Amino acid sequence: MAQSTSTTHSLERTINMSVVAADVEKDVAARLVKMARTIKMPGFRPGKVPMKLVQQQFAAQARSEAFTEAVQMQFGNVVREQKLRVAGNPKIEPLESSEPGQVAFSATFQIYPDIELADLSDATLEQAVLPVGDVEVEKTIEVLRKQRVTYSAADKTAAKEDRLTIDFRGTQEGVPFDGGVAEDFPLVLGAGSLLPEFEANLEGMARGESKSFPLTFPDDYQAKDLAGKTVQFEVTLKAVEAPQLPAIDEEFAKSLGVPSGDVSLLKADVRTNLEREVKKRLHARVKNDVMNLLLEKHTFDVPTSLCEQESHRLAEEALSNLASRGMNVKDIPVEPTWFLAQAERRVRLGLLVAEAVKKHELYAKPEQIRAVVEEQAQSYEDPADVVRWYYSDTQRLAQVEAMVVEDNVVDWVLAKVKVTPKTVEFDELMASN
Repeated sequence: MAQSTSTTHSLERTINMSVVAADVEKDVAARLVKMARTIKMPGFRPGKVPMKLVQQQFAAQARSEAFTEAVQMQFGNVVREQKLRVAGNPKIEPLESSEPGQVAFSATFQIYPDIELADLSDATLEQAVLPVGDVEVEKTIEVLRKQRVTYSAADKTAAKEDRLTIDFRGTQEGVPFDGGVAEDFPLVLGAGSLLPEFEANLEGMARGESKSFPLTFPDDYQAKDLAGKTVQFEVTLKAVEAPQLPAIDEEFAKSLGVPSGDVSLLKADVRTNLEREVKKRLHARVKNDVMNLLLEKHTFDVPTSLCEQESHRLAEEALSNLASRGMNVKDIPVEPTWFLAQAERRVRLGLLVAEAVKKHELYAKPEQIRAVVEEQAQSYEDPADVVRWYYSDTQRLAQVEAMVVEDNVVDWVLAKVKVTPKTVEFDELMASN
């Protein structure tokens, strides 16, 4: 049967082809002979089962395997002859053969798109910058102090950052509702553990004071029966504890891993770690901007088969993340279709990055991989052990290699576009994910 190729849309192809039936049957016979050498059946010694019985039980399996292998080989030959880059797995369907002695079939599949990289010379990108100075170091130390805060009873009215103990009772039209009643409930005022409107009513209260106030739940509140509804709360403040931050002294420095307790060494360590973290966040921001620019400047069809594969992978990843948090995911419905938009973006970016890497030889060099590994290892107590850990596993190294390749693409784009530096606020940068 002559081969024929048709196009249904820009990336989909259908190839009609055939294999010789006699060749398939010859392969079937060879497979059955091979099976007969090891097959075990009651009443027969291994290798002594009559061929007739072998054929009766295993001919269908052997024929399926032989046909599948023949189809794969024929399909691979045609794809190589036509120089097609197949995306995903082909859909194989039988056809009625017009030629005697032939087994005809069709293979429908998608191919990778041809991507022409756009001229980026007229594009402009803002690149965030943030010098790390004494102010940023002091702010970071303040965060470290707050992470080690203690509380002590205080004879004062409630203010933000105080730890309170309260009783509360919420009613809707005079009837208590689920989750609306608690005793000895602890919260740090302003930390956001309760609705902002609720916490605002606690400010200025004194220990032993009771208060009643209405509260309207947000329209998107998680408890649907309360969303948008107005209820009445009665609150009694039972205790006020003021925050006590540790002094920046020898004991504080030792608690943060400085054996000598030298505060100047602590600040030097904080600066080093902060510079590393700021660099990481700035790079993540510019990388995201570069990828968005690439998507904006390139329009092309994406193989739906790759998007479907990626959406399934993302769904499995979501379930795995839930399971790692101790949740029973057996009955949690996670549909791959929920992730199609994210999957398409990832596939599109992956194709763009791959094209840039191939065209401009932006492959990861061994010394680049080593530099990234060593930089990441610096934040650990024994960097040498971390380096050995990376190099002991090819999969871990492959992940680093992929990062380096993306960084090379980022550098390539930044060299093409007009870059405008923009200083960002420290608090805003550190608050971003």
